[in-house]
Amino acid sequence: MHVRSLDRFTVRDDVAGRWSLTEAAGDAPITPTERATAQIRQLLERHGVLTREVVRSEGMGGGFAAAYGILKAMEDAGRIRRGYFVAGLGAAQFALPGAVDRLRSARERTEEPHAVVLAATDPANAYGAALSWPERAEGRKPMRTAGALVVLVDGRLAGWLGRGEEQLLTFVAEEADAEPTRTALAAALAGEVGPDRRTTLFIQSVDGGPVDESPISDALREAGFARTPRGYLRRVARA
Repeated sequence: MHVRSLDRFTVRDDVAGRWSLTEAAGDAPITPTERATAQIRQLLERHGVLTREVVRSEGMGGGFAAAYGILKAMEDAGRIRRGYFVAGLGAAQFALPGAVDRLRSARERTEEPHAVVLAATDPANAYGAALSWPERAEGRKPMRTAGALVVLVDGRLAGWLGRGEEQLLTFVAEEADAEPTRTALAAALAGEVGPDRRTTLFIQSVDGGPVDESPISDALREAGFARTPRGYLRRVARA
C-alpha cells in the first residue's frame, strides 16, 4: 500500500479557508443537564473525591447547589458513592468506586517517607482547593499559583516552593518523624534537578529566614545542595 507523504499533500482552492465544527444532521442538541453531568464526571475523574470546596475552586456554574442534584442522581443510579472518605472534608463527599478503593489501599504508611513533587496548581494537590493551606503565624502564605511547587510527604504538605524557586516554606511539625520528613523533602527538591529536568534550583530563604538558620539546612546539604553567599544551590553535575 502506498502512503502519500504529507509534504506532497495539497488542498483544493474550493475547500481552503476557515472551518468550524457543526452538529451532525439529526443530532439532538446537548442539554444543560447533560453538559453539567459531563463536567461533574470530569471533576470526579480529576479529583477523586468531590466536595463543596472542590466544586467552588473549579468555578462551576451554579456552584455546589447545581452540582449536588446531579451527584445525588448519580448516587441513586449506583454510578458513584457518597461517604465520609477523608476526615476534615465535610459530610458531602462523593467519589467513583475506583477512587474509594485506592483511598483504602493508601491508608497504611510505608516505613520510609514517600515524597511527591507537584505543581501547586495540579488537581492532585488538594491544598488550596479541597483542603485549606496550613496556618502560618506570619510571613508569606502559600498559593496555588503557576510556577510554584508543593512537596507532599506521605500525602501531607511538607513544603511549598514559590515561583522563581527562591522562597521555600516548610510545614514540618516538631514531632518524632520531623527529621525523616525533612530528609524526604530535601531529597525531593534535589531530585527536581537533573539532565531531563531543570539544570539548577536555588533556595534563598526558608520560612522567611536564611537557609543556614533553618532546621532543614543539614538535610539540604546532604541531598546535594551547596552553600553560596546568597543561599543554597543545586545544579546538574558536569559529566
